[in-house]
Amino acid sequence: MEATSPTSVKIINLQDQIQTPEFSPKPSPSKKKFVTSLMEAATLITPSFKEDTYFISHLRASEKKALQELKDKLIAASDRLDSMWGIPLLGGDERADVILLKFLRARDFKVQDTLNMLQNCLSWRKDFETDGILEEDLGFKELEGVVAYMHAYDREGHPVCYNAYGVFKDKEMYERIFGDDEKLKKFLRWRVQVLERGIKLLHFKPGGINSIIQVTDLKDMPKRELRVASNHILSLFQDNYPEMVARKIFINVPWYFSLLYSMFSPFLTQRTKSKFVISKEGNVAETLFKFIRPEDVPVQYGGLSRPSNVLNGSPKSASEFTVKGGEKVNIQIEGIEVIIYY
Repeated sequence: MEATSPTSVKIINLQDQIQTPEFSPKPSPSKKKFVTSLMEAATLITPSFKEDTYFISHLRASEKKALQELKDKLIAASDRLDSMWGIPLLGGDERADVILLKFLRARDFKVQDTLNMLQNCLSWRKDFETDGILEEDLGFKELEGVVAYMHAYDREGHPVCYNAYGVFKDKEMYERIFGDDEKLKKFLRWRVQVLERGIKLLHFKPGGINSIIQVTDLKDMPKRELRVASNHILSLFQDNYPEMVARKIFINVPWYFSLLYSMFSPFLTQRTKSKFVISKEGNVAETLFKFIRPEDVPVQYGGLSRPSNVLNGSPKSASEFTVKGGEKVNIQIEGIEVIIYY
């Protein structure tokens, strides 16, 4: 239905609406300004991550040699045909080369270290029964689409996984999910299930989409309470899903996070740091739109996408433009005409 008269809309600068989360200690203005400068500087000097193509022809001679040595050691060490994500690791499949190169990259192409990591991962996948995990109903319906979920793709075609643990600030919710060891184990299994859903969307093909994007919302996240669960998740992912993340975007980052980042940054490799994108509070939509189209960003982060949009197929493309001061712009959205005065 078309509106009979235009609607006047006032545009508010969200950056002027920043609020400090309740759990965060409030820094002094001078400290906050200094910390913000540190964060912005760190983001500016970190180069963008360049994902591997996984073309054998692009490898250095030493890397090709390491890949062949790993295959030889796998043949010698195993009496069966091992596979991951339905892909046989031996037999000449180019998809297997992508997997093996991920493990090699994680261990700096040190063949024996890579073999140990790979064998441990194969053993863990068997014990954890990951091959059938997507068929399981783990009973976390209340967390679906809230705590950890796959949602659409970035501008380059990578599946995007969103993580937001702020709901666990509620003590009742925390106890219901993490109240004892059995509940924690069940949650970890559910979190692995979410990641496996994302990996199922990957190509495992040279030149294809071979990794995902992780978006982590730090708003209201209870740090101390989630320390055990976070350490378990981090350990599982590092040991068993190497080089599966092309970029890690942290949003709603509180002021103190940059202090931690500046402390640990010198101990991170340049490759690891190049994957990080840090966005302070109030800058979420602007940051996400750089990597993900607005029509693919969830509405709670300033985008136009709802879960139903993802289920119903590709969303309509959004138009992006800049409104200059003093301009009058007519915008028609779904048959409704809106005039914006800036």
